[in-house]
Amino acid sequence: MNNRNENGVTDKGHEFRTKEDICAHLGDDYDRYLGAIVPPIFQNSLFTRKTKEHGYIYTRIGNPTTEIAERKIAALEEGEAARCFSSGMGAISAAIMSVLSKDSHVICAASAYGPTRQLLDTYLARFGLETTYVHGTSIDEFERAVRPNTRLIFLESPSSHIFAMQDLAEVARLAKAKGISTIIDNTWATPLFQNPLKLGIDLVVHSASKYLGGHSDIIGGVAVGTAAAMERLTHEERALYGAIMDPHQAWLLLRGLRTLPVRLKQHEESGMKVAAFLEGHPKVERVLYPGLPSHPQYELGRRQMSGNSGLLSFIPKASDADIMSMIPRLRFFELGPSWGGFESLIATPGIGVSEESLAAAGIPRGLLRISVGLESAETLMEDLDWALSGLA
Repeated sequence: MNNRNENGVTDKGHEFRTKEDICAHLGDDYDRYLGAIVPPIFQNSLFTRKTKEHGYIYTRIGNPTTEIAERKIAALEEGEAARCFSSGMGAISAAIMSVLSKDSHVICAASAYGPTRQLLDTYLARFGLETTYVHGTSIDEFERAVRPNTRLIFLESPSSHIFAMQDLAEVARLAKAKGISTIIDNTWATPLFQNPLKLGIDLVVHSASKYLGGHSDIIGGVAVGTAAAMERLTHEERALYGAIMDPHQAWLLLRGLRTLPVRLKQHEESGMKVAAFLEGHPKVERVLYPGLPSHPQYELGRRQMSGNSGLLSFIPKASDADIMSMIPRLRFFELGPSWGGFESLIATPGIGVSEESLAAAGIPRGLLRISVGLESAETLMEDLDWALSGLA
């Protein structure tokens, strides 16, 4: 992987030029923590103010353990600052609310995460917010959707079911010309494979529950942007909503970040093998994965990403009932809704959902999504072949 940052990131006199080095050491400040190679958990609510040099008051506002994770992720995204939240939706909600006002209009990628759409369509609609959904594969769609009161364009690229991408640099140019803010959910690619801030996007959000944590044992979120934007988030949305990541979760996130480069390398290698295997399988109609040349936006992905993670979808050549009967035959893919952990998972976003809902999100009927974990790729391909071969 060895993603080099030619400008480097300086921390306590040390310069970090690769993302591997940032994950391993940036922010750990061994001198401050008595030489502890793993910084401690500051599992406390209050910081007394007899000495004012440390700058901490109350963990709802900020905490040293959480701050280490924020510094690492900001450096990985090549942003000025980051803020950790108690969930991915906590980060998404705070980021969205930080740029909107009453009666605002939002343009959103149609294939965005379901709870993000729910936030826009139901909760925020109570306050006069209006949302226009676009497939986002053409900049013309965004241009046609802009209104005088458009305040935000929300992107998810690649999206987590059909892996649709938006041209981030083009959208950023359009938005800046019209004074519109941009936010992207960058969870699929992670900061190792895509850095939207460098392409002109204003704010980046992540579900830290996925690849950043990597062990399926934390719920968390992150927002990254300018120092000024993150300072506002600290004292407004995050502090007022009470949505900061707690110190123990931050400590577990730090553990995940230390191994992120090696884990993601394995997820990518296995994901490519599994995707290619499925594409050639006689019982598979179609595979959706940005790393395959057959993906309709393959060249766009190569331009704005440096790699591919291990989440992909495919459509078996079978009825919904036969597909559902196939899933119990899998031995290494557990049925579950999340992804990005060490374990392999399968989900059924294209089954048991109304045609209207599928059409709105652009999800084909019968679509299965798999998260390729850290098991042997050969084991996973054998598992899929065994299950698929039993289809009528």
